[in-house]
Amino acid sequence: MPKWTLLFLLALIPLPAHAQAARAEYVGGTNAQLDTGGSGAIDMSDDHYFVFYGRKASVRVAYDRINLVEYGQQVSRRIAMAAIVSPLLLLAKSRKHFLTVGYTDDAGKQEALVFRVDKNSIRTTLVSLEARTGRKIEFQDEEARKAGKG
Repeated sequence: MPKWTLLFLLALIPLPAHAQAARAEYVGGTNAQLDTGGSGAIDMSDDHYFVFYGRKASVRVAYDRINLVEYGQQVSRRIAMAAIVSPLLLLAKSRKHFLTVGYTDDAGKQEALVFRVDKNSIRTTLVSLEARTGRKIEFQDEEARKAGKG
C-alpha cells in the first residue's frame, strides 16, 4: 500500500474525545490536587461533567454544580482570593485567555478553578460551557466580550 494512501486512511479515523480537548493551564484556584501552572486539557465531551486532565491529577465537576463561568483577559478580582497568580503572567504582552469556573463541591462549599486557555480553543470552550451548564458567560469587560464572542 502506498504511503500516501495509509496517511489518508489514518486521517479519516476519528480522534478520541480526549484528543479533541482544549489545551489549558491551571492558573490557580481552590483545588489542592492540581499543580498551579500545570498544563493539561479541558474536556467537555461528557454530557454530565466538565473535566480537566492535568499531568499529575484531574478534576471532574458536574455541569449542574457550576454556578459561575467567567471569561476575561485578566484574572477576575472576585476570584483573586481563590487564585494565586504569578505576577509574570499579568505582565506578559501577549493576550491571555482566562476562564474561571465556579462551582459547589459535594459538601456545598464554593470552589473555583482558573485556567489560561489556548487562544484557538477559547471560543469553542465558552460556547460548550454555556450550552452544557445553561449559564450565560460573564465577561470581565467589553474587550473580553468582543474576544469571546468573535
